[in-house]
Amino acid sequence: MVDRTDSAPTEASVRRALRRAATGRALDVDEATALLGARGDALDELLGVAAGIRDAGLRDAGRPGVVTYSKKVFIPLTRLCRDRCHYCTFATVPHRLPAPFLDRDEVLAIAREGAAQGCKEALFTLGDRPEERWPAARRWLDERGYDSTLDYLRACAVAVLEETGLLPHLNPGVLSWSELQRLKPVAPSMGMMLETTATRLWSEPGGPHFGSPDKEPAVRLRVLDDAGRVGVPFTTGILIGIGETHAERVDALFAIRRAHREYGHLQEVIVQNFRAKPDTAMRGMPDAELHDLAATVAVARLLLGPRMRIQAPPNLIEGEYDLLLRAGIDDWGGVSPVTPDHVNPERPWPQLDELARRTADGGFTLRERLTIYPEYVRAGDPWLDPRVLAHVTALADAETGLAVEDARPVGRPWQEPEEVFGGRTDLHVTIDTTGRTGDRRGDFDNVYGDWAEVATKVTAAPVPAGAGDHDLRAGLRLAADDPAALLEPRHTDAALALFGADGPALDELCRIADDVRRSAVGDDVTYVVNRNINFSNVCYVGCRFCAFAQRERDADAYRLSVDQVADRAEEAWAAGATEVCLQGGIDPKMPVTGYADIVRAIKARVPELHVHAFSPMEIVTAAAKAGVPVREWLTQLREAGLDTIPGTAAEILDDEVRWVLTKGKLPAAAWVEVVSTAHELGIRSSSTMMYGHVDHPGQWLAHFRVLAGVQDRTHGFTEFVALPFVHTNAPIYLAGIARPGPTWRENRVVHAMARLLLHGRIDNIQCSWVKLGDAGTVAMLQGGCNDLGGTLMEETISRMAGSANGSARTEEQLRAIAAAAGRPARRRSTAYGTVGS
Repeated sequence: MVDRTDSAPTEASVRRALRRAATGRALDVDEATALLGARGDALDELLGVAAGIRDAGLRDAGRPGVVTYSKKVFIPLTRLCRDRCHYCTFATVPHRLPAPFLDRDEVLAIAREGAAQGCKEALFTLGDRPEERWPAARRWLDERGYDSTLDYLRACAVAVLEETGLLPHLNPGVLSWSELQRLKPVAPSMGMMLETTATRLWSEPGGPHFGSPDKEPAVRLRVLDDAGRVGVPFTTGILIGIGETHAERVDALFAIRRAHREYGHLQEVIVQNFRAKPDTAMRGMPDAELHDLAATVAVARLLLGPRMRIQAPPNLIEGEYDLLLRAGIDDWGGVSPVTPDHVNPERPWPQLDELARRTADGGFTLRERLTIYPEYVRAGDPWLDPRVLAHVTALADAETGLAVEDARPVGRPWQEPEEVFGGRTDLHVTIDTTGRTGDRRGDFDNVYGDWAEVATKVTAAPVPAGAGDHDLRAGLRLAADDPAALLEPRHTDAALALFGADGPALDELCRIADDVRRSAVGDDVTYVVNRNINFSNVCYVGCRFCAFAQRERDADAYRLSVDQVADRAEEAWAAGATEVCLQGGIDPKMPVTGYADIVRAIKARVPELHVHAFSPMEIVTAAAKAGVPVREWLTQLREAGLDTIPGTAAEILDDEVRWVLTKGKLPAAAWVEVVSTAHELGIRSSSTMMYGHVDHPGQWLAHFRVLAGVQDRTHGFTEFVALPFVHTNAPIYLAGIARPGPTWRENRVVHAMARLLLHGRIDNIQCSWVKLGDAGTVAMLQGGCNDLGGTLMEETISRMAGSANGSARTEEQLRAIAAAAGRPARRRSTAYGTVGS
């Protein structure tokens, strides 16, 4: 690894940065970097500014002068790891351990001893995915029926909750979005140190993280974002003195700030100093100097602000409590009266009486907190899963959110909350009469993240090099001769030129698309007699385009019971429907059995009614809550009577735009996994694309390529539905970020291109009368579409967003739309079979 050293900042640059910090000005990277070099009087001044910011934050939080800690036990579930960090003594090799993992009884013994001594946190620390490196770990898990370390961790966390009442805090390393979803129901908080954003420390031989796949900074930054998307109160931090430069250290702090601004989920940031350990590759490297640590804490405070909780481990600071308090910390982290610090075993925790005394010497009062910080305890939704809520509230002070210090943990069942049905259950009717209560939900300003940060993620459409009439003419020729070839990468310029078509070229494109439609499926315009049933609109995912989701306490919120859903399905059958389409919000109080219960109830009432239900987002989150793979969950739904699934929740299958549109929805890869798995199980689906918001044609083309790839593998899509973005009440539009839906030109071009790009793969191209209106639907039928969707009977999602086209159409009205397009109409089944009138 190349040695890089910092040049000392000039005195003038330090003074200039201090003046800006003292007057509350935002610091840039260079100014923050200069302040890391402050020493002597300049350091004292820096600490004073940082402490003032910390003190203001504590006053605003309602606990002035309070520094917190968590009373915990440390549970080293496994010390095996697939990584090879050069400073770590925690990770070891199998022959040095009595077993690859602590068994369940050992875990519970540690937790019970902690509970007896008043601890409230069970800190699970473990190596990253040891079964991928060590056969002994793989065998141990297999012998006990666990698919992975994370499966075993989940089971142990549940056991600790039920047997002891301690609150698990999970530190399993790098996690995917889906894995975070699986673990959130068993732990109030999780964590992973970012450590550094200096890629060279991972990529260059001799670097402290070389040979450690989980220490790649880009991977760890993705975990920070995914934790925010899932709504996990999360701990992160930096490790200083491992070879990073001051500029690289500041870069890591800016990265942490960016993630927190967007998602608001980082409950604390740890600034930890490197301490060299014997028997490691970095045993000869000097320890991080304590004044360097103090300067870094102070700069972290300046950059992260008064509301961030900042921690320095008290067993690593050589008794310099006052120095770190002056630097702006407000938390000492977890301290255990029972177990050692297994990561730094040579450095014992301070005794709690000593910690309280040293904190008081610095002018502060020491108070116990829980593993989940007070702000998140008081907020509740969406941060706390209902299944751990009772465990947390039993130990928390209802007013402050801090720990009740004399409370003793008691094991409680880890179970589904009691569902409360009701609310505005007539919304499906009154949305067309009295409308929604307000144009936005009550937590508009915070549930979607920091709008200014979101706006920075919007990318402009790239301008194709050399695009012009030549590409447009070539595209039109290819559309007429071999339309599906437009998806091939070699024809990207032609396809993008067609997406930009206007005037006579657009008319020609639509004519070609309609000719292709006629050749593929004939002239019949098809439709299904169906009913939409949205069984709950309670949701905390924070999709920024969605005006349907409500908080449980909002005026428009509702939940339907299983019987109410079955009643509506029976009414639909009596009215001639052959299908019910079921979708709802990601309701945290929806029991994991609820989805299958709904399907079974409908099939018990009306066995022949086709159940088209549950978006990929509902499926993946329900499977995660149940702790089972998506395939197993879908199999259970199929056995309950599920027939097909809607391919909604796709939006744009490009994570670059997806993470602007949605705060917490499933990534594109997870969507593909769910629909592909469903198809493999014989559960077919529709496919969709929502367009006209913060997207551009290059992303539309990529989306169609993803759909084509899935269809080539599974042949499971029944249709494609183009969904124009309805902007009126959409949060991302109200925030001034999204445009006001697609233009008329874009509506025509997207439907026509869908017909052409998916030719030979997906025969049925549907247009949405709910979003386009009758006249717009007629035009789409004349430009490549062959399907009208359904009668719906009720439609709440688009109407809540501001669609003005009603919630239902009769068969006669749908036939009239087809007639206006000069085409005959034919009723169909969900899978496009023929149904008699």
